[in-house]
Formats: sequence, structure tokens, C-alpha cells
Amino acid sequence: MSTSVALLTSCTFILTTLLIFWRPRQLHEAYPAVVGAVLMLCFGAVPWADLGYILNTVSGAAVTIIATIVMANVLESLGFFHWVAEWMMQLAKGSGRRLFMYVNLLCFLMTLFFNNDGSILITTPILLILLKKFSLKPKQQIPYLMSGVLVATASSAPIGVSNIVNLIALKIVGLDLYMQTAMMFVPTLLGLVFMVGLLLWVFRRDLPRTLTPIAPHHQMRQASMLHRDRTKFMRNVFLFVFGVRISLFVGSYFGIPVAVVAVVGSLALLLWRWVQMKIPPTDLFQKAPWHIFLFAFGMYVQIYGLHHMGLTDGIISFVEPLVQQGRLDATLTMGGLVTVLSSLFNNHPGLMIGTLTLTNMHLDPMTTQLIYLANVIGSDVGSLLLPIGTLATLIWFHLLKQANIKLAWRDYVRVTVLVIPLTLLFMLVGLHLWVEWLFVS
Repeated sequence: MSTSVALLTSCTFILTTLLIFWRPRQLHEAYPAVVGAVLMLCFGAVPWADLGYILNTVSGAAVTIIATIVMANVLESLGFFHWVAEWMMQLAKGSGRRLFMYVNLLCFLMTLFFNNDGSILITTPILLILLKKFSLKPKQQIPYLMSGVLVATASSAPIGVSNIVNLIALKIVGLDLYMQTAMMFVPTLLGLVFMVGLLLWVFRRDLPRTLTPIAPHHQMRQASMLHRDRTKFMRNVFLFVFGVRISLFVGSYFGIPVAVVAVVGSLALLLWRWVQMKIPPTDLFQKAPWHIFLFAFGMYVQIYGLHHMGLTDGIISFVEPLVQQGRLDATLTMGGLVTVLSSLFNNHPGLMIGTLTLTNMHLDPMTTQLIYLANVIGSDVGSLLLPIGTLATLIWFHLLKQANIKLAWRDYVRVTVLVIPLTLLFMLVGLHLWVEWLFVS
């Protein structure tokens, strides 16, 4: 690649990243990503022949996430999430700390069953309503809201289908969803418990001991009219969603693409709502985030431009001596590298760069898969160190601003600097020990 093309490639990527974070006049992140990709194609940073490979890599993951968000929107229209929130309030029994634990459990489950961005969009408005109904001051709401966003975003690590960038990287490495979960679920789940413990310690003085009992929210009472036996109805809905989620792993085990199972499940739920509830699917087609595909495709084209420019070769020359020292060193090195890249440039390009670096180091299959999982932890958990590390966090800040809850970035970092590095180290070491026990012992 010539010097002029390399300079244009670098400037295009930096400008794209700045526009994604700055978002002047609420500019959607898909626009700078696509424009930057087109520019790189035009001045030759990415050969046109690579588009087919990139499209094949991105499309399945994007379709899976879109289908999942469609399912989430259907459940929201049925009143499922308000029902869950009401149930959670009853379980809290007037205890501030008990509510804290249930808030984190809710955010974990929403990400596990849907995805991190969808979890933020679903749980944050519900939590805002609940916390205001408890007559909590804005300062008292922060521990619940902040722990919720950290847990919701980090909870995309245990299974690949909870984050679009995880799915893309999964396809590149050639690891199926079943094996990825077998290697990842236990250490990251323990890491999430460790994170909640740290958050409870950080916020121990801000959590109210008791909460004033409240009446069900007006929207929750409306939701109860959707079915005569609401509990049975919601339980059946949950069992269906749970069945679809399990089917993703069953399908992956038998070689059925994850996207196919996700789309079939979403269409079945849409059709059932249309027949039983007389609600046509037109609203879902309008709400579905089709821009996710454009954003992922645009960013991946730009990452390939940086790859052709020699970025991954430079990273390889830096990290390969460390990686060769052993699997624990490899895990910590690559997990830390992706954490830095994700915190500074967002986790989408961060994990993409880390994955392309990994696949060009010609490591044995076990080390390759282990480092890939370490990259995912750096992308999903390490990226939370700074607010710009994930789009989910930026969305969360936007929702807080709309609700007139003031939280400065420095206040966010004061918490994450205590929680994220320790959680990251815990997960990376736990991943190494778990994989060694699972496959070596």
C-alpha cells in the first residue's frame, strides 16, 4: 500500500471514530461507518474483491441480532418486561440491597436472552420508572442504573449470540457456538458475580436500606389486562423464548446456522402475536435496527483497510514474543490489548483488530481459541473502563440525559477504574484455568 493511501486510510478511520463518538446533530453511527468504507474502497485501501468475504462474515451475525431485537420488541408490546419489573419489585420486599441484586439479575437475563444493546434499551427506561416510584433521589438512583449498565454490557461475554461483534469474530475463528459457550460460560459467569460484589462494595454507602412500598405502575396494570391469567401467560411466553435460545445451541451443534434459528423463532413469535393478539407486524419492521448491518459492514471494511495498511502486522511484531511465552501470558496480553483498543476506539473495531491479529499469528488451535475468548472478554468487559468503549454505554448516557439524571464521565470512571480492571483480570485468569482444566487435565 502506498504512503498516500495509507495516510488516507488512517485519516478516514480516525474521522469515522470521532464522528461515531461525537454524533453531531444526533448523526447515526451507521452513516460515518458506511461513508468511510466507501472512501476506502474508492481509493483502493480495500480491494473490491474482498467485499464478498466481508459480506458473508457480517451478514449472519447482523441478521441474528436484528431477529433477537425484533423478538424483544414483540415481548415489550405484550407487557412482558413490565410484568418482570413488577415481579422484581415484589421480590425486593422493601430492601434497597435486595433490589440492587434483582436489578443486576434482570440486566443479566435480558442480555443473556437478547443482546447488550437491546438490554440497555429495555431495562434502563423500566428502571427509571421503578426507581422514581420508590421516591429515590437522582443520586440514589445512580448505583442501580450504573451497576445495571455495567452488568448488562458485560453479560454479553458468556455466550456469543448476545453481541454482534462476538458473532462476527466467532465466524472468523471458526469456533461453533456450543464450544464457545462451554469454554466461556463458567469463568465469565463467576466474573460477573465478582463484578457485582465489587459494585456492591463501591456503592455500599449510597444504597438505601429500606424502600417505601409502591403501588403497581399504571402501565403495569394495563399490561395485566392482556390475559386473564397473566402469570401463566407470561410464563408460557418466557418458555417459548427460552426454547428459542436453547435451539440456537442445538442448531449450532448440528451445523444449522445460528441466524436461521433466530429468524425462525422471531417470525414464529410475530405470527403468533398477529393471530392471537391481532397486532400486525408492521410496527416491528419499523422498529427493527436495520442500521446494525450497515454499521457492522462499514466498520469491517475499514478494519480490513487498516489490516492491508499493515496495522495487524505491527501489532503482531509487538505481541507475538509475549504470546509465545505460554497460554496464560497469551491470554493476559491479548485480553489487555483488546481492552486498550476497545476503550480508546470502541469495542467493535477493537475486537475486529484483535481477531485479525490473532488469525495471522499461526498459533495452534487451542491457543487460537483461548486468545479469541480473551479478546471477547477485553471487548465486552474491558471496554467498559471508559464511556466511549461501547455503543451500549453511549446509549445509556443518552437515556439518562433524557431523564434529567446528571452523571459526568469522571463520575463514571471513578467507579469503573475500581471495578473493571479487577474484573477483567479475574475473568482472564479464570478463563485460562477453566480451559486448561477442561481440555488438558
